[in-house]
Amino acid sequence: MKSQIAFVGAGPTTIYTLHALLDRNPRPFALTIFETQPTAGRGTPYRPGWNDPAMLSNIASIEIPPLEETLVEWLNSQAPSRLAHLGINPEEIGDRIFYPRLTLGEYFHDQFQALLERARGQGIAVDVRIRHVVDAVSEPNAMCLTVRARSGETSEVRFDHVVLATGHQWPEDPQVRPGYFLSPWPATALAAIPPCRVGIRGTSLSAIDAAVALAVANGDFTEEGDGALTYAPAQGTEEFHMTMMSRKGLLPEADFFAPLPYDPLAICTPEAMEALIAADGLLLEPAFTLFKQELMAADPGYAAEIGLAEAELEEFCERYFAARANTDPFCWAKANLAAAARDYAAEHTVPWRYAILRMHEVLALIVPHLDAEEYRRFAKHFKPVFVDDYATVPHESIKRMLALHRAGKLDVVAIGDDYRIDSPRPEGGASVSANGERYDFRVFIEATGQRPLQAKAFPFPSLLEQGIVRDAQPDAPPAASRGIAIDDRFHPVSDDIPADQLFCLSLPFLLGRHPFIQGITSSHEMGLVVAEQLAEAIEQGGGQADEPAVAA
Repeated sequence: MKSQIAFVGAGPTTIYTLHALLDRNPRPFALTIFETQPTAGRGTPYRPGWNDPAMLSNIASIEIPPLEETLVEWLNSQAPSRLAHLGINPEEIGDRIFYPRLTLGEYFHDQFQALLERARGQGIAVDVRIRHVVDAVSEPNAMCLTVRARSGETSEVRFDHVVLATGHQWPEDPQVRPGYFLSPWPATALAAIPPCRVGIRGTSLSAIDAAVALAVANGDFTEEGDGALTYAPAQGTEEFHMTMMSRKGLLPEADFFAPLPYDPLAICTPEAMEALIAADGLLLEPAFTLFKQELMAADPGYAAEIGLAEAELEEFCERYFAARANTDPFCWAKANLAAAARDYAAEHTVPWRYAILRMHEVLALIVPHLDAEEYRRFAKHFKPVFVDDYATVPHESIKRMLALHRAGKLDVVAIGDDYRIDSPRPEGGASVSANGERYDFRVFIEATGQRPLQAKAFPFPSLLEQGIVRDAQPDAPPAASRGIAIDDRFHPVSDDIPADQLFCLSLPFLLGRHPFIQGITSSHEMGLVVAEQLAEAIEQGGGQADEPAVAA
């Protein structure tokens, strides 16, 4: 009997896992993919309706791991009419371009279809079920999925191996109270907001997404001859104004030029981290010492400028942000954008930026092994540096923020740690009290990105009831959530389930253990790990589960 394999979710993580599995040319098996949405193969961050056409992805084409073809190859093969529909100028297609999110969604959809065709050609039985909601129970010889179709019909289907890849988790209706939005998605919900004072908590890409969606609903961006943008408000939008708020009140920096693939590190290496872990002692301070040594070797001038040699962990974080924190955010953004553009033109890499970028995944190796106090210090004082360095944004995004500010439609405010958000209010929206000031907003949008979620939010309740899925550290407060208990190969940590029966790649529940896995490259890397195990299981023998029922 063929092995029966199910994927729950049909976004980039499933696509990359399937791609890696097919590359191993396993024996034929039966593949079933479940998706709650009306179409499969895009993923929530890239599907229409959820995103405004103006929203840009934060990953350049060169950074996207190829599937059946690279993104640039796919773009160059598209008809002019399709490129025009996507807003792509065929003369501007290139490896270093940031494309709209909807463009990536179309790319992933086409790659998904191509993978399914390749799977069928390899003798694999393929069944894709859209508009299906799934729950799961572990049984001794199989994973039993309870599947509910849109019609309401429910069935039970058993599989030998199940991969949960449900992606980011946001409410379908983000407006949980009048004028109060828990997220900036779907963008269609923001388009209905009337011109008014809007508060946005966050200043990173999620907040920029919200600002852009609101801006295009209330006016237009126009490119000038020198490449700069202007923003023209529409008539009747005089009351439209946005205030982005964060602890430090900093805008993200513009994407900087960096060689790919990464140059190897010399001191702060994966091998050095593994040696620290094997020593079975405190990890954070020794790891920070290696980090400093690598950074000082990479850019002695920058190290001397911020006093890196003598800096403690908490001091380094403050020194890293100090110059920006003491400068108007829009003045800094303008200068940073100009510098980043010059560096791209000259293909010049800023050594200290590149060193920090290369070290974030290396330092992530120690995170699952940190004790509670070390984890608190890492999350508060070390992680923000890495996130700021790698979560740079497209130059176009910075141009839009500058244009909105020049038009008098956008401000950025630092609210520190001691602030209060008052909502609900009879009049709707929210008020924010910080630094002795009060800001009132008719509409308030939470736009701080996906946060680590605890087990209670896991979308497969039967696995919670069985105790298969549980919190890694049940006593940790939500702000310090370590996510669910999984091992390095993405199995739930439980004695009650066979090792290769269930894989959990649901991103919000992994962020506590793997704090930097929110992107496409992480989907690719996790897919490699899981595909290797699935291929081994397929080769070891036939399945024990029942043949899947015909799609409802």
